Amino acid sequence: MAKDHGKNIKDDKKYEALRDKGMSKEKAARISNTPNASKKGGKADPLDDRTKEELLQEAKKIGITGRHKMNKSELINAIRNH
Repeated sequence: MAKDHGKNIKDDKKYEALRDKGMSKEKAARISNTPNASKKGGKADPLDDRTKEELLQEAKKIGITGRHKMNKSELINAIRNH
């Protein structure tokens, strides 16, 4: 059973797995709290198929700065490499 990491972590099991892989607390928390983070194997919507507005919302969720000055391909690259 996964340890309870408090109300700020929505998926404690996923958080612990990411921390075990060496991710920082911040990044592990961000990933484990993302609504579609549990989708694997190509089930998540491809970034290329999303609108710029959807990409801006995703970039905001993960804390990418300067996102409003980016075009769609720059947003996709920033999200993938964050």
